[in-house]
Amino acid sequence: MKIVENRKKFFALSLIVIFIGFVTMIYNVQAGRGAFQYDVEFTGGTSFDLDLGETYDTEALRDIITEVTGQNSPQIQQVLGTTEVTVKMQSIDGTMREALMQAITAAYPQAVMGEINDVSATVSREMQAAAIKATLIAAAAMLIYISLRFRDVRAGSSAILALMHDVLVVLAAYAIFRIPVNNTFIVVLLTILGYSINATIVIFDRVRENKELFEPNQAAEKINKSISQTLARSINTSLTTLFAVGAIYVLGVPALQEFALPMMIGVIAGAYSSVFLSGSIWYLLLPKSEKV
Repeated sequence: MKIVENRKKFFALSLIVIFIGFVTMIYNVQAGRGAFQYDVEFTGGTSFDLDLGETYDTEALRDIITEVTGQNSPQIQQVLGTTEVTVKMQSIDGTMREALMQAITAAYPQAVMGEINDVSATVSREMQAAAIKATLIAAAAMLIYISLRFRDVRAGSSAILALMHDVLVVLAAYAIFRIPVNNTFIVVLLTILGYSINATIVIFDRVRENKELFEPNQAAEKINKSISQTLARSINTSLTTLFAVGAIYVLGVPALQEFALPMMIGVIAGAYSSVFLSGSIWYLLLPKSEKV
């Protein structure tokens, strides 16, 4: 496999996906919807439980909420096996809540509103800061660990750049598919970072093991050989994970699907970056004497 020699094609494919993500974010902003569909945990807002007491249609309920509040994208999460839902939206005052409940009971006479929670903007800003901090700390720890393990800061740097690719692809998925950005967003990012770095370390370990089999100026051949030797392992691991997460997406409730969809995209992005990007980035950072 000539992965290093064809690195420009793989880099181009990644850049196209990331570019589409950024264009979608800009389009969403211009449309007045925000770059991402932030949940109330990130923007501040109102969350309440609702027992409709009968079978219901989610879209019909969303239309009622939109008509009363004027909000175009309330988030409605079904509670599997019950007539209950959890509704999240931008903050509404007491008068609006009363009007909303009257409209809902007009359509669903047995409806009962449960606990109402208000998430302040201060708490939301703290959560955003925590998400950024967690990602940066994880990336810094991985950079230090890989640099020390392989005694080469270029190995750590290439692994982190590959991880940045994964994060950007996942962000693009959140923008394109309008996946709600909530607490699971942090979990998805950190899980993908851990998953992807594991696959990258396996490849880098093989590169180190093959060092004595190649001349110092055969870096491309050494990296290609190492990737080929670990390719089956990378594919099998990714497929196993995809099957498990895919089952959650197909069989799970919307709250689980909001976690499973970006996870599947992240697993694919992580496998791609580990196989097709990380080694090539490491190659680019090597001195010219090893590329002859």
